[in-house]
Amino acid sequence: MQNLLHNLNPEQLAAVTLPSQSALILAGAGSGKTRVLTTRIAWLVQTGQVSPAGIMAVTFTNKAAKEMLTRLSSMLPINTRGMWIGTFHGLCNRLLRTHYKDAALPQTFQILDSQDQLSLIKRMLKAANVDDEKYPAKNLMYFINNAKDQGLRAGAVEAYDPIERRMVELYELYDQQCQREGVVDFAELLLRSYELLARNGPLRHHYQMRFRHILVDEFQDTNDLQYNLLKLLAGHDQEGGGAIFAVGDDDQSIYAFRGANVGNMQAFERDFRVQNLIKLEQNYRSHGHILDSANFLIANNTKRLGKNLRTDEGQGEQVRIYEASSDLEEAQWIIEETKSLMNEGLKRSEIAILYRSNAQSRVIEHALFAAGLPYTVYGGLRYFQRAEVKHAIAYLQLMDNPHNDSAFLRVVNFPTRGIGVRSIEQLQMAADTYGISLFAAVPYMTGKAGTSLGNFIKLIESARFETQQLPLPEMVRVVLERSTLLQHYGNEKEGADRIENLEQMVNAATQFVQEEGFGQGAPAHLGPQALPQAGEAILNQDGIEVFDGDAPLPTVMSPLSAFLSHASLEAGDAQAQAGQDALQLMTVHSAKGLEFDAVFITGLEEGLFPHESSARELDGVDEERRLMYVAITRARRRLYMSFTQQRMLHGQTRFNMKSRFFEELPEESLKWLSPRVQTNWFAGRKSTTAWDDAAFRDGTDNRIAQQITQKSANGNGTGWRVGESVAHAKFGEGVIVNIEGGAGAARAQINFGAAGMKVLDLSIAKLERIAR
Repeated sequence: MQNLLHNLNPEQLAAVTLPSQSALILAGAGSGKTRVLTTRIAWLVQTGQVSPAGIMAVTFTNKAAKEMLTRLSSMLPINTRGMWIGTFHGLCNRLLRTHYKDAALPQTFQILDSQDQLSLIKRMLKAANVDDEKYPAKNLMYFINNAKDQGLRAGAVEAYDPIERRMVELYELYDQQCQREGVVDFAELLLRSYELLARNGPLRHHYQMRFRHILVDEFQDTNDLQYNLLKLLAGHDQEGGGAIFAVGDDDQSIYAFRGANVGNMQAFERDFRVQNLIKLEQNYRSHGHILDSANFLIANNTKRLGKNLRTDEGQGEQVRIYEASSDLEEAQWIIEETKSLMNEGLKRSEIAILYRSNAQSRVIEHALFAAGLPYTVYGGLRYFQRAEVKHAIAYLQLMDNPHNDSAFLRVVNFPTRGIGVRSIEQLQMAADTYGISLFAAVPYMTGKAGTSLGNFIKLIESARFETQQLPLPEMVRVVLERSTLLQHYGNEKEGADRIENLEQMVNAATQFVQEEGFGQGAPAHLGPQALPQAGEAILNQDGIEVFDGDAPLPTVMSPLSAFLSHASLEAGDAQAQAGQDALQLMTVHSAKGLEFDAVFITGLEEGLFPHESSARELDGVDEERRLMYVAITRARRRLYMSFTQQRMLHGQTRFNMKSRFFEELPEESLKWLSPRVQTNWFAGRKSTTAWDDAAFRDGTDNRIAQQITQKSANGNGTGWRVGESVAHAKFGEGVIVNIEGGAGAARAQINFGAAGMKVLDLSIAKLERIAR
């Protein structure tokens, strides 16, 4: 026992050894939360409070789940394979596979990633003769996913105008299409699981009794549906319900645009009557000046549970700040500093360059390429998202479920086999007429189209027959050959990389069956009735697992079905893999969960970071500030920040003012590498947020009025004065709040209300005065 708990600090020890009650662990960046979570699980098992089968642990990435399982395997002499540790989507997929009949799903249901979902919606809109300009497919996809994330089916969505009512009708049509094809999207995995447990009392009671301990990582990133699903599983409204051990950091909640609700942390405190709130504030990552900067910055957010990171590592080096004249100079400065770091012995992979917007990377990438410095853009296309791999996956999906229309359409004419758009339209009409899948509708086709489509059907059916008894890796190899994908890319001038990616799929299948314990010789199409092994849990006649100590649930998928689910879940995973010795470029959002010895935070300018879109969102600047907090706390030893006086972005030259965030950092922790020549009108406004403040928007803020009065003397030689109302052809009406420079080189900062804050060159911008 002592061995398990040794080297935990007092707060970590208190968290790990809490009694069996719901608890909230406020875990700061770099405070060892993964260690606390895994040690908590090990401690519960080792002290006999629960068996491994009685624990559910929810992570937000597959990578985190694998890391947790690996650590547990080294801490306890147990088989972790049957433990319910994974992402929300992964665990819900497991639940639905086990109870597919109760969930009204086919046994071989397949998962749509975002690209497949969009493709299905486009196809549906076309079949229904819907104007795709009035109802864009992407907008409908966001509408559907947002409704599902709130736990709403089409019938429960409130529609206030004809457009919304039509969107609701299309949502209903989409659900019918998915049900007909036997496919589910990512949001559906969660919603279908919630509905299953909500309406099936015996099943819900079974899982509530089984999972007496539920542990949740990154709790601040849960959306409303995920939180409600957790409440169902824990039986929070029942006497003696299960305990939820929630670990999160409200200061790192940066996914509101994905539906994450940081308010779930405070709701959890209230709903579960949490008596145990422990703050992990000891940071094991960064030096003092970096942590002081993070603490000072985030203190400007008022809606937070509150904590202060501390370290025993000493203050370290000050945060270096550089003001560049342009984005080109900024990129060159990054290269010079990077070379200096490398001369000090730092590996390239330990240096990260962060930016708020993807559009910023172009100049940096170009400069790195010219300088011969290798780099990788973290978060690019993952393996299972690459086009050639998705084609191969579609063929495998048809091996598993030939009625998957999305897979059918992806490869029916790829590689080209003479099946044109008109033939597909006729096939879709036949499928709609008889209410069947495209695959099943082929026999109704005649003529040349019928012959070509019939040949495709023969290809799929013969491949299914040929691979029926083959192991998964061999099946993949046969499908790659029979589909002629290898031949197709072999004829391309630059197809070698694509062929290499396709051939890698055989290795991926081999590794998958090894890791999942199917056995190298298990047929890919092996049915679930043959899979349960001695000692595994057993389902009763109602399909509910008979609890059997440490036994995992039986595998209910064939190796092929499991591999296809794995591919879809991996393609949708928010984390990418990194590792080569190259500079790491990424957005701040992508940097969440990572750490580096040296970090550059670039583009710290008003309108860029914080982003101008935050002006139009409730608590938008608070979210931007949390994003900046995440960026700062990625650095271990060295932190750089930069901003530019002008930047080319989206095809336009922008004249910038430095970010308000500089005014929220402790002066003693900063080292300015260039003179601070800019006048920042946000100085002195640390108690309010300009874009967040209604008084700022309507011009009633007295402090701003005082500044305007002080600056209104028309002595700048520009012909304009602070406080004047102006009109711009693109941004509309606005008010000049600041002017810098003299005649011929002056810039004005203008509040355009809904369009946000803009900085315009007065010699170029065509402004018109508005008489008031």
